[in-house]
Amino acid sequence: MLQQPEGTWGGGMLTIPSSRAEHFEGIGTIPAVRRLIEYGWHKDTPPLVHARRVLFRLLAEDDDPSFLFELGGKHAPDEESVKRGRALLREAAAATLAQAGYEGDPRLRGAARRILNRMADYLRSPLAQKPFIRQGNQHMLAAEACPPSIYAVTMLAYMPLFRAEHHREMDALYVHLIQPQPRQEAVQLCGKQVLPVPHLLLGDNLPHRNAADADVPFALYWLELMARLGFLKRNENWLKLFERFLEDRDREGVWHPHKGMAVAKSASSYVWPAYPLEDQMAGEERWTDITFRLGLIARLVGRPIEIV
Repeated sequence: MLQQPEGTWGGGMLTIPSSRAEHFEGIGTIPAVRRLIEYGWHKDTPPLVHARRVLFRLLAEDDDPSFLFELGGKHAPDEESVKRGRALLREAAAATLAQAGYEGDPRLRGAARRILNRMADYLRSPLAQKPFIRQGNQHMLAAEACPPSIYAVTMLAYMPLFRAEHHREMDALYVHLIQPQPRQEAVQLCGKQVLPVPHLLLGDNLPHRNAADADVPFALYWLELMARLGFLKRNENWLKLFERFLEDRDREGVWHPHKGMAVAKSASSYVWPAYPLEDQMAGEERWTDITFRLGLIARLVGRPIEIV
């Protein structure tokens, strides 16, 4: 009901509702579409058909500032900001269209090929080994560094046929994703500005048990992506963490927190489209989302699902 006549939500793309918002006020188009897909809406239902025109438009390899949406800000953006913002929205739109089931569309495949080529060129370059530079008193990613983003990885997770055509690039991505995270906060030089880049993946986002316990919804979001990519079976540590989540189920197969009885919450905005999907977060409904996600991951890695 909040969708605008031009097919967008709220006139933006990446914004998620604030914690004080009732229902979905302030939601952006990309998380709105992905949320509806998670709810089970088909890509040919009217709201998603209405939204796909602008999403496909975002795939274009141009630097049109009129398609920056909320990333454009109040002032006229400089050339570097336009280029960075358009690249970010391009990957986010590609991830959304892939999740919606448009893997066979030539427009998405063309965009995916360009995104993958840029990522692969970076991973093969010497810059990938030492991507940080020193600028004044601060370490930051070099302006030309192009690590994979959470959106690019999500796009690939939902394009199995495309991945099969680019297995060498996928192997390079796996090697990148299992390396230790850098100690310093990820910021990048963009023109004359130093900007945070939380969407860029610089290594293993789930390296140990403490990381999984600190943000359970994000841990399962990461494990699901790795399962879809075919990486979960290859990584002993991630498999152990997944097994530990399975051990926290009761006799009926329902997951409960390892400690306490509080509802699992996430500090990551990237989890919002997928968690929580349950309207009521009281009583036994508190555990529905996590239990469902564990079953989904198990199915993705080929394990049988026993109905209790």
